[in-house]
Amino acid sequence: MSRSAPGDARPAAPIARILTVWLTSSATLLLLGALLPGVDIAGVGAALGVAAVLGLVNGLVWPFVLRLALPLTVLTLGLGVVLLNGVLVLAVSQLDTGFHVSSLAAGVIVTIVIAAVNTAVTSALAIDDEGFWYRNVVKRYGKRVTPAKDLERGGIVFLEIDGLAHEVLVRAMRDGNAPTMAAWVRSDSHRLSRWETDWSSQTGACQAGLLHGNNDDIPAFRWWEKERNAAIVTNHPRDAAELERRHSDGRGLLFHDGSSRANIVSGDAPHTLLTMSTVLRRDRPGRVGQDYFAYFANPYNVMRTLLLGVAEVVRERWDAARQRRLDVQPRIHRGFGYAFVRAWATVVQRDLQVYSVIADMYSARPVVYTTFLAYDEVAHHSGIERVETLATLRQVDRQIGRIAAAARSAPRAYRLVVLSDHGQSQGATFLDRYGITLEQLVRDAIDARVVDGEKSSDEALAFLHASITEASADSTRGSRAVRRLTRRGAPDDASGSAAHEDGDRRTLPEVIVMASGCLGLVSFPRQPGRVSLEWIQQHYPRLIPALRGHPGIGFLLVRCEEHGATVLGAEGVRFLCEDRSEGEDPLAPFGSNAARHVLRTDGFAHCPDIVLNSTYWPDSDEVAAFEQLVGSHGGLGGSQSFPFLLHPVELELSGEHIVGAEVIHGHLRRWLVQLGQEEYAELPRTAAAPTPVTASGGVSLRTSPTVDD
Repeated sequence: MSRSAPGDARPAAPIARILTVWLTSSATLLLLGALLPGVDIAGVGAALGVAAVLGLVNGLVWPFVLRLALPLTVLTLGLGVVLLNGVLVLAVSQLDTGFHVSSLAAGVIVTIVIAAVNTAVTSALAIDDEGFWYRNVVKRYGKRVTPAKDLERGGIVFLEIDGLAHEVLVRAMRDGNAPTMAAWVRSDSHRLSRWETDWSSQTGACQAGLLHGNNDDIPAFRWWEKERNAAIVTNHPRDAAELERRHSDGRGLLFHDGSSRANIVSGDAPHTLLTMSTVLRRDRPGRVGQDYFAYFANPYNVMRTLLLGVAEVVRERWDAARQRRLDVQPRIHRGFGYAFVRAWATVVQRDLQVYSVIADMYSARPVVYTTFLAYDEVAHHSGIERVETLATLRQVDRQIGRIAAAARSAPRAYRLVVLSDHGQSQGATFLDRYGITLEQLVRDAIDARVVDGEKSSDEALAFLHASITEASADSTRGSRAVRRLTRRGAPDDASGSAAHEDGDRRTLPEVIVMASGCLGLVSFPRQPGRVSLEWIQQHYPRLIPALRGHPGIGFLLVRCEEHGATVLGAEGVRFLCEDRSEGEDPLAPFGSNAARHVLRTDGFAHCPDIVLNSTYWPDSDEVAAFEQLVGSHGGLGGSQSFPFLLHPVELELSGEHIVGAEVIHGHLRRWLVQLGQEEYAELPRTAAAPTPVTASGGVSLRTSPTVDD
């Protein structure tokens, strides 16, 4: 990728921006003085002087104030910035400048109006506001930690778009909803490839494979572990840390001075931000929370992000109302609280991670990996190709363009690789189709205590809690107060899961049912080990027929004492170990690799007693997720299993059909070696020497690696 020299930044752009902001702020102050009670301004000269003073105060005083108030700022999603700026405006009004503000409320209004007007004017006039941030904030921060060696070796920035299927991206590029990526493909600088996930098509399993080269024994997004008497939920910090402990060999994709930004696992990166597996660690290199300080250090930038977040809240409420008005189907209820979660994912976290990635490039990190959550979050609730979802994708595409532009001024030559960890499939949910949840279906089929093991798993909400934890990591009184305030509400309160530490299995429910997108998991926690099909039929004779015959369940996996791994469908059985079927093959609608995917999961140490996959209807390309999500993933069926890899043409892929995140990991390491990062030449222990085998249809698969804890 070509890049310009670090010193070729155009001086006219920041000067134009400074003059525009100064004059706009002055005019806004005059207008507020005429219209707003409690705000007085003596004239044009006073307005010009006050605007200049406010700019100097923000530049000189704000960083010191922010160091004390940063945790509160993050906790309030930036609203604390408004209050603090209102205090600064009130303080400036006490000077003899011809400017008077009567109250803190008036000062807050002045802050909001000035920020809104400046944002609108600089955007309308195409003033280089983003370039100003790159050159004067991010780049200055990066210079403090830029290494002075190995800059001749190329680097890679991996930009993951969570949940974006290959076929959805192809249509988006065709229709103008991903113009940056489309331009790369049309100019022949990048090539778009499709790959296939394992059975568990969700971020925890896929990122463990992508970043650590090992996703063994991750059967779903959440599951019950009998020996621990506890659930694992992969986006809970303590559970994510445990998964990384099990799967890391210390030499992941980012282990050599790499950065992990907004991921589930870290790839052994020494530099992390918003990474679930490391968010609770206090022994990380550098000052924990410094990245947040760098982001919030510019009050104008934070105000801009806050205003965009407010606009996103309004947009979400409008989008939800529009779906109701037009009776768009399928759809789910989207409450008012979700609007703020969406704003966090699509604006606040997005901006925070983009600026962190740019800082990493100016710091010459050899490899960076970040996950854009925005598309996945909106697609879950709105649909995978609805109007608002594609608008969100366009915004993510724009961020990719910003990162590419910033890379041209970085001290190291970077290649940008865009990829997804899985796709999504769409359809009315199991509950909406049949008026019953999976947990209720199981309860009706047995005479026993059944517990719904599902916990809140909204990824945006989980990352919001994680950001508060990181930003309040220091030992100041404010940070300690924020930690106490948020401890009870965090999704990872104590252990991240519902554990039963007394070890008495009699206190456990007889059955635990967990939903993981298109996967359903049924466990009998009082029974050690994996129970057999025969045991289930003896103790709960109505359960298997109820599950097998339900139209919303495509197939279920159980362990048979006689035949081993067995897949049951409504009209047939597939004996995986014997590679034969009786009646209709229940895996036929799910692709030529379905049998190998399911057999691999059957071999996991923590494979649940029963694993269910929702029905997939090829004619309508729809699924029936066990969670209340319009767009869903986690299992087999449709585009959820087919993510993409958009890579520079000089970084080639071997083989036309790639199956499994672990295989992709091997390619990503090889690319780093190709660019001179020899540290990645040795394959990680857990993914070393995979044995390729050929699946039906000519797709290359690999054997499952083992985990040595």
